[in-house]
Amino acid sequence: MTHEKGCCDSICQCFFEYFTPKVLVIRSKKVGTINRLTQALVIAYVIGYVCVLKKGYQDTDTVLSSVTAKVKGIALTNTSDLGLRIWDAADYVIPPQGENSFFVLTNLIVTLNQTQTTCAEKPSQASICSSDKDCKKGFRYTQGNGVQTGRCVNFSESVKTCEVLAWCPLENATEPPNPPMLADAENFTVLIKNSVRYPKFNFNKRNILPHINSSYLSQCVFNRKTDPDCPIFRLKDIVEEAQEDFQTMAVHGGVMGVHIRWDCDLDMPKSWCVPKYAFRRLDNKDPDHNVAPGYNFRFAKYYKNGDGEETRTLIKGYGIRFDVMVFGQAGKFNIVPTLLNVGAGLALLGLVSVVCDWIVLTCMTKRNLYKEQKYSYVDDFGLLSDDGIP
Repeated sequence: MTHEKGCCDSICQCFFEYFTPKVLVIRSKKVGTINRLTQALVIAYVIGYVCVLKKGYQDTDTVLSSVTAKVKGIALTNTSDLGLRIWDAADYVIPPQGENSFFVLTNLIVTLNQTQTTCAEKPSQASICSSDKDCKKGFRYTQGNGVQTGRCVNFSESVKTCEVLAWCPLENATEPPNPPMLADAENFTVLIKNSVRYPKFNFNKRNILPHINSSYLSQCVFNRKTDPDCPIFRLKDIVEEAQEDFQTMAVHGGVMGVHIRWDCDLDMPKSWCVPKYAFRRLDNKDPDHNVAPGYNFRFAKYYKNGDGEETRTLIKGYGIRFDVMVFGQAGKFNIVPTLLNVGAGLALLGLVSVVCDWIVLTCMTKRNLYKEQKYSYVDDFGLLSDDGIP
């Protein structure tokens, strides 16, 4: 009976306990230094990092963007296949309009006057033959150029291959010309027009800044040191900014990234919001693993002669694709994030006393004395009479 009564008393004491703060002033240089240093670190973090560096008092929005590009320049080539030829933007920009990207032709392999007829397939494991029995009529394979007719014909004086129905003559060059055919492409220029919008703040701007007029735009070329606001870029300068050589890259082609970053503080004047340009090569250029390097594709131009026979010129084009990528974030003062970050800072300051209490009560040499002074117990259960009346 006595044991049960003791348990009930313990439960009642735990249930009816009330904690109230007690102020304990510790006059100690060591503890005071730890306290002030911790407070200083918290204040420096809130003011320096959250408010100043990260602008925690601002509401933010991400950029919406549109990009168009216009390439200009003339190239001159003189080859045995094509003769003396002038190339303009209609010839080397493929397709004429792209979505946030544009392609400039820098090198090519041309196969003229192809018609749909029969010819010997290129030598390979699937096409080399010694007699018609080695060729299967109607057979085709992924790396081939046409459909086999079932005949074994001479490819050269020493090699026989299966005959195919295809666009003949077949493309015979395996490596692009070096130096590149359109070496003059390094002097082409591109006008990149970029419009951005931050819908949350109803803010619009474009990279053709207000001080840029038509006469200035007709003669400026981007230079990071002397003319960083010009939206016209020379292709060679773009490639060199990415630490690459244009003529080397033009042989097999590649992919370049044009990065436009709009980071705008809308609490400042609108004129302070300007784009920052950066350039880098995006395709893999590993000298130890150079299988299928660069960027290329095939396209054809079709014609009909006076007899109605269809012919085509096959072009394997090598070139540089420029991908324009726009990044950015805008910020503007708003009371809600300001209060949230101030509240978070005050909460961190409240943790300072918790940290200092832990240090005082566990790490200091006089921790037992501090425990005695910090915690006091007032027990009024023993002051009650048996009938519950004090």
